Amino acid sequence: MLGAAIIACLQVVLRYGFDAALPWPEEMAIWAFCWSIFLGMAIATGRGAHISIDVVSRFVPAGGRAAHAFLVRSVMVAASIMLVVHGAEYASRAIQVSPALQWPMTYFFTAVPVGGLLNLFFLALPGAGQPLRTGIASLIAGSLLYLAVRYGAASLYGESGSALALISVGLVLILLDVPIAFAMIFGAFAAFAPLADILLVTVSQNMAASLNSFTLLAIPFFILAAAVMNAGGITPRLVDLATQLVGHLRGGLGQANVVTNTMLAGISGSSTADASTVAKLMVPEMEKRGYDRPFSCALTASSATIANLIPPSLGLIIYAALASVSVGALFVATLVPGLLVAAELMIAVYVISRYRGYGGDRPRASARERFSSLGLAIPALILPVVIVGGVRFGVFTATEAGAVAFVYALLCGAFLYRKLTVDNLVAGIREAVFDTIVIVIIIAAAAPFAWVLAFEQIPQKIASSLATLVENPIFLLLCINGFLLVVGLFMEMIAALVILVPILVPIVIAAGIDPIHFGIIMVMNLVIGALTPPLGVLVFTTARVGQANVVATFRAIIPFVAALIAVLALVSYVPALTLTPVAWFGP
Repeated sequence: MLGAAIIACLQVVLRYGFDAALPWPEEMAIWAFCWSIFLGMAIATGRGAHISIDVVSRFVPAGGRAAHAFLVRSVMVAASIMLVVHGAEYASRAIQVSPALQWPMTYFFTAVPVGGLLNLFFLALPGAGQPLRTGIASLIAGSLLYLAVRYGAASLYGESGSALALISVGLVLILLDVPIAFAMIFGAFAAFAPLADILLVTVSQNMAASLNSFTLLAIPFFILAAAVMNAGGITPRLVDLATQLVGHLRGGLGQANVVTNTMLAGISGSSTADASTVAKLMVPEMEKRGYDRPFSCALTASSATIANLIPPSLGLIIYAALASVSVGALFVATLVPGLLVAAELMIAVYVISRYRGYGGDRPRASARERFSSLGLAIPALILPVVIVGGVRFGVFTATEAGAVAFVYALLCGAFLYRKLTVDNLVAGIREAVFDTIVIVIIIAAAAPFAWVLAFEQIPQKIASSLATLVENPIFLLLCINGFLLVVGLFMEMIAALVILVPILVPIVIAAGIDPIHFGIIMVMNLVIGALTPPLGVLVFTTARVGQANVVATFRAIIPFVAALIAVLALVSYVPALTLTPVAWFGP
């Protein structure tokens, strides 16, 4: 992953420093990216780091948890066997070579079976406190499950039921807490099983081919940049600047919370990372100043949604890759909605604080204090300007912007703030790499999922059944917003994007809705879902870090969710808020 970042930066230096861009760096970075994801997939399995939705396990009694864990591991084994068997088959059939390096693509696609084989190794290892026979038993059960689906699907539901099998098997397994990536891989396998044997290689082919994308490399680069910035000590400086700017207002520390998240959003692009980071710093201080702890955690969770509404939003990068739209255009389009969310949350904080008597007791900072704090924070505040400006004016692509941001963060942390040490750098990079792997493997698993949907013409069938709605874009957006808000109650944003983008984007395009505009709407809906039970990942994150009661935090977040929905309605029905900046400044 680090090698890919260095290669991407090298391309920028060669292009502008020597006017001699080379054809191979992008290709080499993509190869390194692909292999690191599939090898990292197995290591994440060994560490239990894959993303899953905790819906069923919390209700499983203590006596049934071992059986539930065994079921999950068996499904993961079956999916891994599929990757090994049919991934190796496709790799042996690949005859093409890469355009620039002229390397046989067999070696590129071999990453899939190698990753699957390594995954089986980690699945065979027993969990903590469990005997070796548990791992062996899961291998046997997973093998039997693979054989049952492989040779029994045709008689059970046949070719006509492949689309239904894809959706039902995938969603049921996700709800059963099977890691999202493996649930989608197994769902795609179940859909292809009754079809011709040759189509089974499509799962592995699509997974590897989906990573043959320079755009997706923006995800690890921006995650690495955020990790290095945090390790370098930038977050406390942003908190100090925000407090100096708005700490004297009614609800001052609450206002500073929103401003901090807004500034941090321009660095990280990850709502969960921002929620955890800001909660550690702000919630204890807010409680000391008389703010209710659940209120502080609820506000932090709500403000963290801005990270996916201001560049470099990871949600928008994923949407761009899935919908084949410009990342740069999405970055420009989301600026106004992101700032509107920040403004609406600050208004909500002011109203609640006046009612409860929060804040207003801090003196206004002097101009000297503000400029001093601004001077320390400027290097971090420059970063989003570099990202958006560089992409807008064609200095570099969104992916190269991520690599430049990573190198810039290294230089700031090591030489300017001097807080970056070898230990915290390694720890930050390790965390960033695992965050990247568990996100990108879901995107890879979604590729065969989307292929089946396209093969069965599911989006076209849905669009034809919604013909009357397609003719009425206003009502269509109302229905889609309601649907996405419900989806967000139960499904994590990345999973919802990879499943629903291939279905919904063709429908909104048929209705005459710009896919750039719709991308902002979709991500806004899904980040609101991260605040609502039963999933509410941002609320659980801030409540855990801030040591607040979860139920009280969900109760405290209601006015902030209402504020976000108001902005969502405004953005949905006033497309000029997203499309006018694109027309003026977009790539």
